[in-house]
Amino acid sequence: AHARPRFGYMRIWVLLRREGWLINRKRVRRLYCLDGLQLRMRARRRKHIALHRGPAPIPVGPTERWSMDFVHDTLADGRPFRILTVVDNWSRCSPVLETGFRMSGETVSQVLDRVLDEGQSPRSITVDHGTEFQSRALEDWAYRRGVQLDFIRPGKPVENAFIESFNGRLRDECLNVHQFASLAEAQTIIEAWRLDYNQRRPHRSLGLLTPNEFVKQRQVIWAAEEAVCSG
Repeated sequence: AHARPRFGYMRIWVLLRREGWLINRKRVRRLYCLDGLQLRMRARRRKHIALHRGPAPIPVGPTERWSMDFVHDTLADGRPFRILTVVDNWSRCSPVLETGFRMSGETVSQVLDRVLDEGQSPRSITVDHGTEFQSRALEDWAYRRGVQLDFIRPGKPVENAFIESFNGRLRDECLNVHQFASLAEAQTIIEAWRLDYNQRRPHRSLGLLTPNEFVKQRQVIWAAEEAVCSG
C-alpha cells in the first residue's frame, strides 16, 4: 500500500515546473492517479453562528426557549412521512406539528414564520445536527428573526429532553394507535392530538395544569403584579 502523499498533483506539477521540467499538467494528474496517490478530499465542516455552549438556562417566560425535532412514520401503503415537532420548554405547549413527505430547511422556516406571524419569536430554539436545522435557509431565518439556534452535542439527545419526551408521547398515544390512509388524514389526527395535548393534558411539572391553563394562570399573576407595582 502506498503511503499517504503529502501533496496533491497540482503541487507536484508546480514543483516540477520550478525545477525546469516541461511536463503537461494533465499528464502529471494521470500518472498521479494511476499510481494510487489520489488524495481524498475532505469536506469542510460548516461553522454555525450559534453552537451549544453548555447547560441551557431554564426558561422563565413564554416563547423564551423552544425545542424542535423530527419524528418519522409511515402511511398504510408504506410511504414514509415526517412530522416537525415544536415545544415551548416553559409552558410545555406545542405551537405546531407540521406533517409532510419532504421537509427542507426552507420548509421549516416557512412553518415557523406562519406560527410566529402574530406572536413573539423565541429567544432560542434547541435542535440537533439534522441537515434541515443546519441549512442556510434556517440560519438566515434565525438571523432575520433574532433567534439563536442552540445545537446539542452530537449523540446527546438528553440535552433536548423536552422534545424527546414530547416525541415519545406523540408516538405512544397517536402514531402507534392510528393507521393513516393518507397524509391528509395523518395531518387531521395529529393536529387533533396536539390540541388535546395543549388543552386537556395536565403536567406534574406545571402543578397538574394543562399547558394552556398554565399560560393563562401566569398571565393573571403577571397582570396582578404589574397593577400592584404601578399602583
